[in-house]
Amino acid sequence: MGKTYERIDDRLREFIEAQPVFFVGSAPLADDGHVNVSPKGRAGTLVVLDERTVAYLDFGGSHAETIAHLRENGRITLMWCAFEGPPKIVRVHGTGEPVFRDDPRFADLVARFGDADAAGLRAVVVVRANLISDTCGFAVPFMDYREERTLHEEYMARKTDEEFVEYVGSKPYNIASIDGLPAVPLPLPLRG
Repeated sequence: MGKTYERIDDRLREFIEAQPVFFVGSAPLADDGHVNVSPKGRAGTLVVLDERTVAYLDFGGSHAETIAHLRENGRITLMWCAFEGPPKIVRVHGTGEPVFRDDPRFADLVARFGDADAAGLRAVVVVRANLISDTCGFAVPFMDYREERTLHEEYMARKTDEEFVEYVGSKPYNIASIDGLPAVPLPLPLRG
């Protein structure tokens, strides 16, 4: 039986931080807009900031759907599934905000992630919970975690920051979402 929570307590925090992957869901306001679900990984790239706030590092790639949706309407859901141990799913439904490189809060937020800060960092997404819930997860399969994929991090590490800024600006779905919503504000500032 599912429950709702007023806050992310120590037990929920421990569960969230133990999962090697989480999923992000967002959508535009338009009835014909595309709902987006993205898997996120890379150890250490999500932190619980307080009892109602989580944040994750947003690394550059070929799309920026979540950023575009957050800029338009702020709606976001994060989900974690237990692939080992007791069956459980935790969701944080809330309002998200991308904090970009030129935002005065950016450096302090990035510092919260320690060694997870790496090349290709585009923004920090901060999510404030409106609803925190869990469900049973009885239908989620058992899966064994083997190791992190390092391809993205290695690819981005081969680029200077100037090359990364150019890369972001060259990808059409970084500039605007697949539905045409503004995504990453360009030019992306260099990291200082």
